Amino acid sequence: MLDRIKACLPSLAPAEQRVARLVLEDPGAFARQPISELAAQSQVSKPTVVRFCRSLGYDGLADFKLKLVGSVNEGVPFIHRSVDSDDKVSDVTVKVIDNAVAAFLKYRNEASTHAIGRAVEALRQACRDQRRIEFIGAGNSGIVAQDAQHKFFRLGVHTVAHSDGHMQVMSASLLQPGDCLVVISNSGRTRDLMDAADIARRNGACVIVITASGSPLARGGDIHLAADHPEGYDRYSPMVSRLMHLMIIDILATCVALRLDAQILQPMLQNMKDKLRSKRYT
Repeated sequence: MLDRIKACLPSLAPAEQRVARLVLEDPGAFARQPISELAAQSQVSKPTVVRFCRSLGYDGLADFKLKLVGSVNEGVPFIHRSVDSDDKVSDVTVKVIDNAVAAFLKYRNEASTHAIGRAVEALRQACRDQRRIEFIGAGNSGIVAQDAQHKFFRLGVHTVAHSDGHMQVMSASLLQPGDCLVVISNSGRTRDLMDAADIARRNGACVIVITASGSPLARGGDIHLAADHPEGYDRYSPMVSRLMHLMIIDILATCVALRLDAQILQPMLQNMKDKLRSKRYT
């Protein structure tokens, strides 16, 4: 959580930066003090303290403090360990799994349920109104976009996935108010994805971005779902980041499915499963 605050620091307003520095100086003390003390020490108003918490994707000061206490007291129960050339198969297995587990538990402690809730509502509304939902990503993130399309099209909504830059821009140009564009990026710096997100926003579509905090793309969407991890996107082949993106997509798809009309969705899914039986050996 502290790493996330550091990453977001340059993008915050000057007054909110003072609150962020107060958190980084002594997280434990920040979690214990009332809002009046926090505002006085940061030399800002009480509403600014709340705005800082919401700028990071939390519901408010209480939600921020709750997550902060969990982050400071519990930490991540596994060490992020890179593999070595002389590691045995058993060592590599443990390290790779530990890295993934650590990232998942870190996300569980830091995830903004407020931002996830906003994304779920936008997607649910698009599903209900039979609007377009499109997923885009480049390279490895394009694979995640395809998985997202596979999960959502089964809900009976018109949805596609694009990994080609030209198709992303053309498709974004066709989006309208009520449609949703979900942009998936590890680095948050891919030009084609940023261009497509900008076009979709100007057309009035809701743009949901799944990327690292502090990246240019994180500031280019209507809703930001932070996917922060210790994996360097410019040095390592993405593995933990891809698993995290897939997990976020799974959370969104599950939440949306639970909010759709069960009397329509359940028979449709059952009919789909019945038709697939002929594709399998008995």
